[in-house]
Amino acid sequence: METKKISIERELRSKSANIIWSLMSTPEGLSKWLADEVAFDGSLFTFTWGNAWSHHETRTAAVLEKKNREYIRLRWSEDEYRDTYIELRMMKSDITGDYVLMITDFAPDGDTDTLEDIWDANMETLRRSTGL
Repeated sequence: METKKISIERELRSKSANIIWSLMSTPEGLSKWLADEVAFDGSLFTFTWGNAWSHHETRTAAVLEKKNREYIRLRWSEDEYRDTYIELRMMKSDITGDYVLMITDFAPDGDTDTLEDIWDANMETLRRSTGL
């Protein structure tokens, strides 16, 4: 099955590179908006959704590339498509001075709307939990 690259761009209400980078690259930051619990062991992030004592899902992602205060690129460990990844990139808006979060992800053909809905929900969680 073919995959389709999607790109999502959302302006954040912050001029602080440290805050944005922390939300993109640390277990504490990612657990505020991307999963219920996030752990990092030096090369792999482990994401958990739901409670360990009830129905939950756990997935791991390897860090493919990372440039401090610029971007982090991850690949799901069980992903069968070796050319796919998730990239979280921060850029500063020349107009507002606020940071913009650019998300790149890949979805199987026919599932792009679902994946975009998931990222929209994640961004809403980020806004509710941090005010960004």
